[in-house]
Amino acid sequence: MSRVESALRELGLTLPTVAAPAGDYVPALVDRGTVYTSGQLPFVDGTLKATGHVGAEVTVEEAQELAELSALGALAAIKQQIGDLDRVTRVLKVTVFVNSTADFTQQPQVANGASGLLGKAFGERGRHTRSAVGVAALPLNSPVELEVTVAFE
Repeated sequence: MSRVESALRELGLTLPTVAAPAGDYVPALVDRGTVYTSGQLPFVDGTLKATGHVGAEVTVEEAQELAELSALGALAAIKQQIGDLDRVTRVLKVTVFVNSTADFTQQPQVANGASGLLGKAFGERGRHTRSAVGVAALPLNSPVELEVTVAFE
């Protein structure tokens, strides 16, 4: 087991099965030492954990957990491409989309769920650039969707 997966296990977390694409795309793609993930939703055993808008049906705390679950899905897709998460040399960028009400402005706090997980899993290699974007709707009415880009050797 990789050091990254051991760190996740210490947090009581494991990588999920990579979600099957819902369209004509791949879960992750490798290009010249970089892995780009497609948008990841917070699935648990193939089922979306929650639906709705953050700021209405979903709380900030719930959305943070959903962002963490989405980040785990991204890590699973990355591992599927490169075989071992210990090969990741740096998490480069995380983009978090938050299905939020028009007056909701705490998207960065929601994104902290994913950023915190990546920091705990990778240590200094997990520090990354980030965007947290509020949107009117996401696929399947998911509260959160995210993309992760990493460099690897």
